[in-house]
Amino acid sequence: MSTPSVPRLGWTLALLALAQLIYALDLNIVFVALPQIGADLGFPGQTQQLVVSAYVVFAGGFLLFGGRAADLLGRRRIFVLALTLYAVSSLAGGLATTPAVIIVARAIQGIGGALLLPSTLALLNSLFAEGPQRNRALAVWGGAGASGLTIGALLGGLLTEHFGWPAVFFVNVPLAGIVALAALAVIPRDPAGRERRRFDMPGALTVTGGSTLLVFALVEGPEMGWGSPLVAGAFVLAAVLLVIFALVEARSADPLMPFRLFRNRSLTVGMLVTFIYMATFGVLPYFLTVLMQSVHGYSALQTGLAFLIPSLAIAAGTQTGERLATRFGNRATLLTGFAVGVVGTAVLALGFDAGAGYGLLVPGLIVSGVGQGIVWTAMWITAATGTRAHEQGVANGIASTALNIGNAIGLAVFTFIADLGTEGKAGEAMRAAMADGEFLVVLLTAAAMIAGLLVTLALPRPRRDAPEAARPDPSPAAAG
Repeated sequence: MSTPSVPRLGWTLALLALAQLIYALDLNIVFVALPQIGADLGFPGQTQQLVVSAYVVFAGGFLLFGGRAADLLGRRRIFVLALTLYAVSSLAGGLATTPAVIIVARAIQGIGGALLLPSTLALLNSLFAEGPQRNRALAVWGGAGASGLTIGALLGGLLTEHFGWPAVFFVNVPLAGIVALAALAVIPRDPAGRERRRFDMPGALTVTGGSTLLVFALVEGPEMGWGSPLVAGAFVLAAVLLVIFALVEARSADPLMPFRLFRNRSLTVGMLVTFIYMATFGVLPYFLTVLMQSVHGYSALQTGLAFLIPSLAIAAGTQTGERLATRFGNRATLLTGFAVGVVGTAVLALGFDAGAGYGLLVPGLIVSGVGQGIVWTAMWITAATGTRAHEQGVANGIASTALNIGNAIGLAVFTFIADLGTEGKAGEAMRAAMADGEFLVVLLTAAAMIAGLLVTLALPRPRRDAPEAARPDPSPAAAG
């Protein structure tokens, strides 16, 4: 794919950042509307969570498929298709009159997200040269994602309060539609003379089925119970399908996920870091939301406003991460980000007290947020380093899948721990028990971030004569 001119490259980056903002916005915007959705459509309390989990399950299950589809069918095509799915499913969700329709709409939105994230990253990593140019692009993209999390919480509260819950779906329709149409004009066409390659349908079916069932079991386990036949059966079937997938890939002449990619140490470390990132940093917004709304009684709008400070800190961290990676390399940047995150998250735990005010959370939110932003930018730079351009889609699909499964496992484990002391309690005692459980969990996430430090040590030190981001990766995958 030829590199577009600088002005056009700027517009392309703006579109890719806007797509990431839409993706991040959609993660949070529905949360605050759940009670009203449940009341209007007749969802019992516990099943309202299906509106969220339908998206998470299908997004997690289709990420690797989406990455490979971007490589084989064209990054721009898959990018536009993903946004079209977003627009159509959002329209269906806003028009839904039954629980079944809204759950199906959210599942299709999840598939759209699974196509959008790896195709966006593949476009970034193939259009922007490895090194400072790509680092800056990923920092802009990451900052847009951080903004989307805050905008989602704020916009969800405002739209639900003034226009009703359908508005949180309808807002996606013009946004996704405009970006999809603009992409056709701005993003370079996919190459026409593409080598004819087999899609590896057995691999696609087994990994998508296995990943979807695994994420389903992890997401629904806390709600349905880990001993539930449905959850246990999903775990077993997921394991069987993933083993079959590994066997299929080992024998395939043109595999969906070439195992030789893991000889690239940057991709392997990047994948592990994305997993640890979402199992630690990635679960903090959930527990912060519970603390603010269930313990302190914040409204949806107040909660959204409370997320302004950490979102600004994360956005600042993404820009700092780009500068550090360009100057000192990925290894030093990840080590710095995780070290800052450990300290900041440990300080953040002090604010998880039933009698504490928001002010006690602020120092930890700022320091932890900066560390989170640094790691976010550096881990995507690391995952993309040394991978050939025509395999950036599947490489980012691998890292994105690790991201999603890390979040599902982190939430499952830490939610279980947080709930241990709440059984049989109500009122003030319940709020105190929730805060105490979350205090422990936040400390444990800080401790788990140390695993990120240890994994990062596996990256080679940069040569003294060149920054790590600017030199070629010596791995076999890079040599191709």
